[in-house]
Amino acid sequence: MTERQKDLPVGDPVPPLDGLHAPERKALAGRFVTLRPIDLAADATALHACSHGDPQTEGLWTYMGNYGPFESPAAMGAWLERCAASDDPLFLAVIENESGSPAGMVSFLNIMPEMRRLELGHIWYAPKVQRSKVNTESIYLMLRESFDSLRCRRVEWKCNALNARSRKAALRLGFSFEGIFRQHMIVKGHNRDTAWFAMLDGEWPAVKANMERWLYGDEEGLSLGALNGVLESI
Repeated sequence: MTERQKDLPVGDPVPPLDGLHAPERKALAGRFVTLRPIDLAADATALHACSHGDPQTEGLWTYMGNYGPFESPAAMGAWLERCAASDDPLFLAVIENESGSPAGMVSFLNIMPEMRRLELGHIWYAPKVQRSKVNTESIYLMLRESFDSLRCRRVEWKCNALNARSRKAALRLGFSFEGIFRQHMIVKGHNRDTAWFAMLDGEWPAVKANMERWLYGDEEGLSLGALNGVLESI
């Protein structure tokens, strides 16, 4: 390093860690939900059934990527086959513990163990479990895996900037808004501006405590958004 370089500002030092690795294809079990690798034989028909059938249900695909809705269980099965073989994104089926039935999908993606960061995305839930403890616990399990097991420094959440529900969910779950990437993508023939959110490892302990209090405590009327500092209850 030259004398001139010594005068330039740099970021805080980050101590190296050994044993960093990507998320594994394994089950993550909670009280209300289990996230597990996709089982094509068991999941294709059930995932199609819970995400299709009427315009309101099929609306869940509006802000997803260049896929869905699907014309048939077979068509969705072909897509799920590709999902099951992918390592990044690493897709998991969301299984509702009470019924034992698939109720959606999630994934880890943009996985960079060497940078200790990844993203949570490709997230959708059947209408019957939306705004329930199923979707909140799904994200809790993924965050716990990301920060506590994989030792991430940063977990990202990105969505179409027009997707108001996803943006509210990110804030409610403890992510911080970081800005808009304008004309970021072309999805299903339309422009997509992308809203970026993130959570850092230093923020996780407080968010984790709030999530566990909301998920597993017995306080009626508790707002997770309020616990996480969102001014308006979501």
